[in-house]
Amino acid sequence: MRELAEDRNVEDIIREETDLDYHALNAMLNLYDQDGRIQFERDKQAARQYFLQHVNNNTVFFHDLKEKLDYLVEKEYYEPEVLDQYSFDFIEELSKHAYSAKFRFQTFLGAFKFYTSYTLKTFDGKRYLERFEDRVVMVALFLARGDETLAKQLVDEIIHGRFQPATPTFLNAGKKQRGELVSCFLLRIEDNMESIGRSINSALQLSKRGGGVAFALTNIRESGAPIKKIENQSSGVIPVMKLLEDSFSYANQLGARQGAGAVYLHAHHPDIYKFLDTKRENADEKIRIKTLSLGVVIPDITFELAKRNEDMYLFSPYDVERVYGMPFSDVNVTEKYEEMVDNAAIKKNKINAREFFQTLAEIQFESGYPYVMFEDTVNKANPIDGKIIMSNLCSEILQVSEPSKYDSDLGYDVVGKDISCNLGSLNIALTMDSENFGQTIETAIRGLTAVAETSDIQSVPSIARGNDMSHAIGLGQMNLHGYLAREHIYYGSDEGLDFTNMYFYTVAYHCVRASMEIAKERKAAFAGFERSKYATGEYFDKYTEEAWEPRTQRVAAMFTEAGVHIPTQDDWRELKAAVAEHGIYNQNLQAVPPTGSISYINNSTSSIHPVASKVEIRKEGKIGRVYYPAPFMDNDNLKYYQDAYEIGYEKIIDTYAEATKHVDQGLSLTLFFMDTATTRDINKAQIYAWRKGIKTIYYIRLRQLALEGTEVDGCVSCML
Repeated sequence: MRELAEDRNVEDIIREETDLDYHALNAMLNLYDQDGRIQFERDKQAARQYFLQHVNNNTVFFHDLKEKLDYLVEKEYYEPEVLDQYSFDFIEELSKHAYSAKFRFQTFLGAFKFYTSYTLKTFDGKRYLERFEDRVVMVALFLARGDETLAKQLVDEIIHGRFQPATPTFLNAGKKQRGELVSCFLLRIEDNMESIGRSINSALQLSKRGGGVAFALTNIRESGAPIKKIENQSSGVIPVMKLLEDSFSYANQLGARQGAGAVYLHAHHPDIYKFLDTKRENADEKIRIKTLSLGVVIPDITFELAKRNEDMYLFSPYDVERVYGMPFSDVNVTEKYEEMVDNAAIKKNKINAREFFQTLAEIQFESGYPYVMFEDTVNKANPIDGKIIMSNLCSEILQVSEPSKYDSDLGYDVVGKDISCNLGSLNIALTMDSENFGQTIETAIRGLTAVAETSDIQSVPSIARGNDMSHAIGLGQMNLHGYLAREHIYYGSDEGLDFTNMYFYTVAYHCVRASMEIAKERKAAFAGFERSKYATGEYFDKYTEEAWEPRTQRVAAMFTEAGVHIPTQDDWRELKAAVAEHGIYNQNLQAVPPTGSISYINNSTSSIHPVASKVEIRKEGKIGRVYYPAPFMDNDNLKYYQDAYEIGYEKIIDTYAEATKHVDQGLSLTLFFMDTATTRDINKAQIYAWRKGIKTIYYIRLRQLALEGTEVDGCVSCML
């Protein structure tokens, strides 16, 4: 184990450099030196001073590893079952291996985030019981489940920054007092009081265990609909939203992570305007929704009607379910639209389609909400049998669900299939630097599979069943802008788009290959594999029938110089045959979340969108303002760090469109606008995104919000 005085050799150096504390040193990032240059070195000094002035003085000292582990088990900080899977000699060897990497936080914020939000603390919260290496080792031991080879591989990938588990996993793995490892959950609500009541309980139970929860409200009958044939009895979706919001406000994970929720509603639901009005600045307090996130599901037909400047009909979910024998959310509205319009048995009313999009933009302009899911785009790209009806709190999870049926006492008559988000992300720059690109991805897939398999959410049986059936995971990506800038490539340029396409293409191959290897080892595939486009081979057609190669010489050279093999058509043909024989283990493989705290500790630009500013300013609790420089940025390559507002929505959408082609789920896409933007600009961006094949849109952000230091709150489940 590393001595607490690990940085004594630099202490004298720092004292010679400055007598300032770490907070003051970090703040100097916001001040140019006498030559007009950003003082990047001051932030590195701040990180060192943070250890000397705070971390070392507040870390519990142990003489050796055995004393430490015995103490942490005896005092119920660590789960003994995790350690019991290995010999002490192996654990000691693995710990030494982690420390031999000589990990150092590259920024003050990275170190501050880790010690504030992730490391194991004493029960009074005042002293630290782990260093970064200790947390990495415990996470690896937990996820490897006794497999020494995998444990070492996980340590290597995490300690060198190539793979970073999502916050719930990195925070909780191996701790005795903990929440779940899952980032978020998605559940359906059906059109009956039992389902609504059960959803409130689910919101409480899942928030307590530490994950954001999204609900589909589309099937709930509209305000004024009949109940037991008595007209004008239903209160619609708004009261349900209020109940859910109160539930999320009440429940949290041991104070470490606040409860958070989202609700999705179809654009052709009669309550759609009431739904959107809950986020207006001047909304009546009786309907105002303050903390619940909103999402709207929009099919192709809505855009077509707006294009023709026609009215759009809103259909009663109660009547649609009676006519079609299935919930409204499961009906293909684009396909059945004219049929439903003509059916007198379905009550309907109409609004102007263009006015709907104008209203949507107005609400987004005011609040950043709602998120948008392009329903038909999502389902055309879905390789799994069934329909995707919603997304999650960060708009990147896109999976098939099945409804549950309940008894009058809220017990399950039929347990449906709901969704868990088992997430982690790769650092694109360091993954490209990996000595074995494919091994890095396979290790990440195996780690995330362990997250899915060790999650046990029995309090919500439909979540547990869905997780057990699908083993679904979401391997994300971050640091795209950082990597491109390091390589002197502009975000959204021809070379930037070319790299994004080829990188995600190559990742997709290795994700499927790794999942196939797991299925081969276990002689098991995910439930329903035989009905998927993987089994039919349709998923592989675009890769076997067309050669995917870099369009630019620069990108071809980048892969060659990195030693990263770009899969050929023959590689895909061989994989297609192997999948036909063995299946794949994970129903879903990729999803690109926004990332937040994990980006800071990993020294990455967030997700695959551009930086919001060259030096980000964050408000961090009692410490106040903290400054974070974009990864790999120095005074000589500043021009490659154009911010998202300067770059504009078209290049961002173009970049996401390149990646989307190879991601089986979604990508959390935030759109950035200058303070001169209008609602028309937002409408144009939505149409552009839809035409480019984007699946979802997350937040809308305006430059003025950032200038005021009041950025839109991030996704508390996936982003952190």
